[in-house]
Amino acid sequence: MTTRIVDSADVSPEAVVGDGSSVWHLAQVREGAVLGEGCVVGRGAYIGTGVRMGRHCKVQNYALVYEPAVLGDGVFIGPAVVLTNDTFPRAVNPDGSLKSAHDWEPVGVTIGDGASIGARAVCIAPVTIGAWATVAAGAVVTKDVPAHALVAGVPARRIGWVGAAGVPLVREDELWRCPATGAVYEEFEDTIREVRA
Repeated sequence: MTTRIVDSADVSPEAVVGDGSSVWHLAQVREGAVLGEGCVVGRGAYIGTGVRMGRHCKVQNYALVYEPAVLGDGVFIGPAVVLTNDTFPRAVNPDGSLKSAHDWEPVGVTIGDGASIGARAVCIAPVTIGAWATVAAGAVVTKDVPAHALVAGVPARRIGWVGAAGVPLVREDELWRCPATGAVYEEFEDTIREVRA
């Protein structure tokens, strides 16, 4: 697989870009970032120092993935998404001096395998987005999202469940069915699990 990094991208020589990945125009990938194989980083996207991305992730145009975010395999980050990293952001210290990297401790957003974050959503660190969850466009995530949850709004709240296809599940009695794949799920603890025949 051929890795493609366009001339206008700014990729640190200390970053690791996996085989078959593409980094597009004006994107920046900082030192210590690790991108798995087959990833796509869109135009103007930012991947912070030490960010870890699994295989086959897509970070769309102008998304900002601040360190120390961790993305599982197959994660989708929509256009202009922001993954924050500062719990109490300030430009200056109480004495008025400019804050430096030593004056605060970055905290990250963790995203499980197969999860999707819709366009212009903001995830306020530290939160964890569970595997195969979907965050709707424009949502503001302020607390952890269970696996397979569909969340929307400001602040984001669960409005349904999704399967691996990303399509909202349909309730059938006590079970949930994926209209795209036919897979059947049951609620279990704070998430769902597939019912095996």
